[in-house]
Amino acid sequence: MVHGTEMTADTQPDLPVETSLGTILIVEDDPRMQKVLRRIFAEERYTAVVAGDGRTGLDLFRSEQPLAVVLDLILPNISGRELCQTFKGIASDIPIIVLSAITEVADKVLLLELGADDYVTKPFSPRELMARVQAAIRRQRKPTSDVVYRFGDCEVDFRKMTLKRSGKPVVLTSHEFKLLKFFTENVERVLTRDILLNEVWGYNLYPTTRTVDNQVLKLRQKLEPDPANPIYLLTIYGAGYKFVP
Repeated sequence: MVHGTEMTADTQPDLPVETSLGTILIVEDDPRMQKVLRRIFAEERYTAVVAGDGRTGLDLFRSEQPLAVVLDLILPNISGRELCQTFKGIASDIPIIVLSAITEVADKVLLLELGADDYVTKPFSPRELMARVQAAIRRQRKPTSDVVYRFGDCEVDFRKMTLKRSGKPVVLTSHEFKLLKFFTENVERVLTRDILLNEVWGYNLYPTTRTVDNQVLKLRQKLEPDPANPIYLLTIYGAGYKFVP
């Protein structure tokens, strides 16, 4: 297990560029943790780019376009929560894995609603962290058969993260888009709450399955003609949910 001073960004690659699997941005202000994380990713053939404060992290996010971000919450200049939301606003397709000592359920739920793809609590297992990061990257690379998906009076562009209903824009959060995308990739398949948590949130130890119920409720309110009597996002009692376009 790894247990968790501001410094400048360290952009020295850990591996020759030609052998690197890609760049992982680490935003962490503890120099000891920076070294640990650099080593973890270097051993798996990733190039680690490290920022010791929020402002530098934002600059590197824009310039490096990393495969994924490992983000601490308590940072100088810009907080991890603010960065998480800003990162998703710039490039919603880059996975963000929060790494923090904060364990409160409310904080985890808030971060996932702000767009974080996963949450790992310090102290952590290097193997678990790497598995979470790689799983988030795989989920993001999973192809969508149609970039623009239509059902009923709804038209969704998953690449641009825009949705229109009867021609009028509807605002969805990052996780609402992810959840809807997974439903469209699994039409008429009964999806349990655990499957949705694992595949959409990537958090197989998530504190409560009520999170799924709340997100489905919000989607219904935005997409269904009559949210109280849904025709697209159906509840399969005792099993989970099913999307019928």
